[in-house]
Amino acid sequence: MPAGIDLLQGTGAAAGQDGISTGRPDVQPEHLAGSAQQPRTGGKRIVFTGGSGKAGRHVIPYLQKQGHKVLNLDLVDFPDKDAGVFTLKADLTNSGEVFNALTTHYTMAGYEQGHPEPPPDAVIHFGAFARNMLVPDNKCFADNVTSTYNIIEAACKLGVKKIIIASSETTYGVCFAEGDYDYHQFPLEEDYDVDPMDSYALSKLCGERTARTFARRYGADIYALRIGNVIEPHEYGDFEIYVNQPMTRKRNAWSYIDARDLGQICHLGVEKDKLGFQVFNATNDTITTKIPTEQFLKEACPNVKITRKMGEFEAPLSNRKIREVLGFVDGHNWRQYYQPDVSIAQKLGI
Repeated sequence: MPAGIDLLQGTGAAAGQDGISTGRPDVQPEHLAGSAQQPRTGGKRIVFTGGSGKAGRHVIPYLQKQGHKVLNLDLVDFPDKDAGVFTLKADLTNSGEVFNALTTHYTMAGYEQGHPEPPPDAVIHFGAFARNMLVPDNKCFADNVTSTYNIIEAACKLGVKKIIIASSETTYGVCFAEGDYDYHQFPLEEDYDVDPMDSYALSKLCGERTARTFARRYGADIYALRIGNVIEPHEYGDFEIYVNQPMTRKRNAWSYIDARDLGQICHLGVEKDKLGFQVFNATNDTITTKIPTEQFLKEACPNVKITRKMGEFEAPLSNRKIREVLGFVDGHNWRQYYQPDVSIAQKLGI
C-alpha cells in the first residue's frame, strides 16, 4: 500500500477489527455483563456497529460523554474494558441477527427494566471491511453492501428515524486508483462526480445509494459520512513525514479526520434532524502541508482546476458543508501536535 494511506477507520466487525465475518457469535465476557452506562437526561439510545475498531474506540466514548447510551455490535470486544461498553457479537451480513440486535438490551442490567428493549433512537453503522486486500475483492464488496443494506432496512422497518453510515474518502477515486491519478477538481465537495475503480469504494457508493433509497421510502434521516483518513492521538508523530513528504498524502487528498472529532460529527448528526438523505465529508479543517492550499495544489496538481476560492490552509477534502449544516468545530488541528517550523534546538529548549 502506498505510503501515507491508512484506511482502518474503526469499521471492524470481525476478529482483528478489520471487517465482517460470518463466524457465529460467542458468549459475552463476564467482565462486561453488568456494565451499565449512565447517560445524562436527554441522551439518545444508540446502536453502533463496528465500535471496537480504530474510529469506534474513540467515537463511542465521545458519545457516552454527551450523555448517549451506546450498544456496540462487533465480533470482537471493545478494547477498553473499563469504558462501560457492552459488545453484542453479531454477524451483520445475517439480516435475522441484525433485526434481533437492534432490539437487544444495552447491558445485562436491562432485564431489570421489566420490559423488552424498544428499537434505538439512532443507529450508527461503521461495521465493514475497512479497505481492500483484507479479503478478496468480491467478499469485501458483497459483505460491505449486504451489511449496510441489512442495517438500514432493519432500522427503517423498526421505525428508527436517524441512521448514520460510514462512507469513505476513497469514493473520490484516487485513493485506490491503479496508478497515479489526479482528482477532477478542487476542493473535493459532496457534489463531486465520484468514480472509483476499486471494490471497497464501490461498496461505499452502493451504501450511499441504499441510504438514499430508504430515506426516501421511509422518511428517515440517513447521513452518509465520507470519512477521511482517520488519525488516532498517538499517530500525530507520523505528521513529520506527511508534512515534509507531502506527495505521500496525495491518495488521502492531503486531508484527515481526528478520531475524536469524528465522535463530535456523529453526535452532531444524531442531534440534527429533518435533513433526509445527506452526504457529508468528515474531515478536519486543515491541509497537511506547510504551504497554503491553493499554492500547493497548483504546484502538485497543475492540471487540476480549482473551482472556488479556498481558505488559506483549507483541506482539499473540504468539510465546509459539515461545518455550515451540522456546526462542526475542528477540535484537533494537526499543528497542535506537530509544529513543522520549530527547529530541533527549539524543541530541546537550547
